[in-house]
Amino acid sequence: MWRSLWRSIDRFSLQYFKYVINELRQIKVVDWHNRELVIDLLQSIVELVTYGDRQDPLIFEYFMEYQVLAEFVRVLKISKNSRIEAPLLQYLSIMIQNMNSDHSIYYCFSNDYINNIIGHKFEFGGDIALYYVSFLRAVSNKLNKDTVCLLLKVYGDSVVSFPLDDMVYQYITTPPVSKYFSDLVSSLSKQFFHLDALVHATEMRTNQKRKELLLETDKIVDDLYYFNDMLGVGQSRLSTVVIENLLRILIFPILLPLLQLGQSNGSNLSAVTSFYTVSRLLQVIGGKGILETERAENSSLPRDTVSNKRSGILAHVFSDNPSLSLASLFLLFILEEAKDLHPLLAQMIGLNGMQNMIAVDGNIGNLLVKYMDQILNALLKVLASQPPFSILIQWHTGWFLRKLLILQGKGLGDHNFELLNTSYQQSCECLQKELDGCWFDHIPEVLRNEWPNCKAALEESSQCKDPFFVLELDDSQQATDGDATSYFAWKRMVETVKVFILHLQLKSCIFKGELLQELLLNMSSPIADSSKTHASDIASASFGSEVSLGLGIPCTIAFSNAGIRDIYLIPKARETTGKVLLAEKHPFRSQRGVVLAIGPLAGLNPKVDEDHPTWLHLQIREFEPKLHKTKVRGHQSSGMSNHVADGRWTLGFSNAKACEAARLSILEEIRKQRSSVESILAPLLQDSYLGNLSETESQDE
Repeated sequence: MWRSLWRSIDRFSLQYFKYVINELRQIKVVDWHNRELVIDLLQSIVELVTYGDRQDPLIFEYFMEYQVLAEFVRVLKISKNSRIEAPLLQYLSIMIQNMNSDHSIYYCFSNDYINNIIGHKFEFGGDIALYYVSFLRAVSNKLNKDTVCLLLKVYGDSVVSFPLDDMVYQYITTPPVSKYFSDLVSSLSKQFFHLDALVHATEMRTNQKRKELLLETDKIVDDLYYFNDMLGVGQSRLSTVVIENLLRILIFPILLPLLQLGQSNGSNLSAVTSFYTVSRLLQVIGGKGILETERAENSSLPRDTVSNKRSGILAHVFSDNPSLSLASLFLLFILEEAKDLHPLLAQMIGLNGMQNMIAVDGNIGNLLVKYMDQILNALLKVLASQPPFSILIQWHTGWFLRKLLILQGKGLGDHNFELLNTSYQQSCECLQKELDGCWFDHIPEVLRNEWPNCKAALEESSQCKDPFFVLELDDSQQATDGDATSYFAWKRMVETVKVFILHLQLKSCIFKGELLQELLLNMSSPIADSSKTHASDIASASFGSEVSLGLGIPCTIAFSNAGIRDIYLIPKARETTGKVLLAEKHPFRSQRGVVLAIGPLAGLNPKVDEDHPTWLHLQIREFEPKLHKTKVRGHQSSGMSNHVADGRWTLGFSNAKACEAARLSILEEIRKQRSSVESILAPLLQDSYLGNLSETESQDE
């Protein structure tokens, strides 16, 4: 009825706005009797403020000057079961959504009015929750880097709180909602057990198993970073509930069985997976980040878990199983590098009886120094073992050795020098064997390409090194799926080169105290890139091109779709590259031929057929490294399940003597090519390169 008295007044005028405000201020209590009147007043205010924001600055200035938003807060406080909250939130949402000017938004978010409405204790029955969420959405849509500060409560230079923070944290850390965190940690724990099952699965092929392990560990790491994000919020109640669940459900159940040294009841993670789990936790979250809470400080472990120096984690470090030894040593390296050994964690991993060797800041370097000689000896025995351990185990063992040599800061003892010298000689012998393999022509190029990669991997810190390698050490001992193709020969050659580089770098650490920056090769016989062309038409020949038949050996070959054809066999080496060509005589030029097929000279392995002495079999490498690059992780090729099978040529000659002559011609060209490669590698394979280990041993004496 009150509106009818003002029909002659423009309802979008400042005068009308003042009247509406005065009417609202007359309301002392909101109940069912005046509820509709109050709703009408609120609606009118919102309409006028929205209009004023766009059309009439005087209306909005009055809105600010007389603190009209304070009336909305007052209405909420004087409401008595009137259910005024829902329409009030609705109209506020409309007003905020329709504000265009930054000036209007700044005012609305200032003076704590919005904070007071957000923090009001609503009774969330009926539709009130929907209107409340809509209101929060309207506010959040107007927040940006300039306006968000208006909702912060600041004391001095520190942010004290943000709207809803306290209520949200109280809500999510109180049962039953807090069960979310225990469920989350339980899910993570199940992932680790699934990972453990994959680690010990025996029915999967190596490549498929590695792919499954990578997928599972990626999911685990994502979840760990989610926990780290929650702890990084810095809210004590949230941190406490997260850490309590991590300790209770994951960390204690994993570490305690480790200290019991094999007394597993069958329901625990294996030791290697346990070390992976703890290492990843420490890398992502950190030891002090997990353990510096009141509940963690008050937690206790059985006091008799450690009885002597070879109990706890040290018992695993000195294990005869290199996988277990490297996994446990890696955990110590993470703790040493991060200087993050909390006293409780020291107790948990079996070091609580060695506090005099642990610095105040958590540095366990003194502990490693105390057992340095024994640890170095154990690692060097792995490198010098016969038969040798897998390439993967050797490589990671070398990474540990380099770290320990830096930490020790002095030379090796006599017995350890002897082991290192033995291991170094074995790496040289393995490389020399590859000179008789089918990829000898690529060894210089692989040396050059892998040198910076291996150096970077050796320099990798413990915090950055992916502990995934500990999960695949046992599998690395298995044969490579029983395949003897050139693809697996390539993998073996590359891995052999990496181990040789490793030993050169370890040797450099002994002599120079640092890694070699560059690879020094005999450049008098330069490394030739197989993609470069040469002056010789044979060296630069391609399919369909013309070549001279002057060096060609006449023979025949049978094609499945073209019958038997007369051709010429042309093997030719030029420095470190070599090709074998099959050419057919040119129809118009008698001394020229047209190339029908090309293969690499290395790996031909020419053999005369036992039953047909005029037949010569040649083995052709079909795998092309440049076209089939595989992603390398942890210096171990991920493997290719679809590698092509090698080719085979069978050539026919007029008689057995001609066949044998062709075989010898091929071998002579291979010898020339191998000789060029050997001249490049010769300095690296000499004992004098960087000095002789046995000489240094005698100097140390």
